[in-house]
Amino acid sequence: MLSDQSVRASPWPLFVAFGLTISEIGVFLGIFTIAVFGLLLFGGSVAGILTESQYTSSPWSTLLAFGAVLGVAGVVIVVTQFDPTAVTLNDFGQNGILSRSLSVSASGAILAVAGVVGFLAEQTAP
Repeated sequence: MLSDQSVRASPWPLFVAFGLTISEIGVFLGIFTIAVFGLLLFGGSVAGILTESQYTSSPWSTLLAFGAVLGVAGVVIVVTQFDPTAVTLNDFGQNGILSRSLSVSASGAILAVAGVVGFLAEQTAP
């Protein structure tokens, strides 16, 4: 016999898979907005699934950590592949590696800011 807890399906695995797929398409094809959207969906879904399964008490630390990893990865790619002093805004649309790494960094920054703001909002809530 099943336990007394109700059995329910989690929506998070679908969003994790969808976010990962969309982010891969965006990064592979070099479409900035698609890559950022996919990485945000993936990061948020991972934070949600970890919170729902009670591996973490709130999603904010996961968002911050995932955002930091993405941000650092994007910056490392830019620094190792280019001379940072020579990069201009004109290079953004012309160089595929630069636009891909900036989409990863931008996603990381957005996730990290969301994690910090969520944590602060949770701490200051009455």
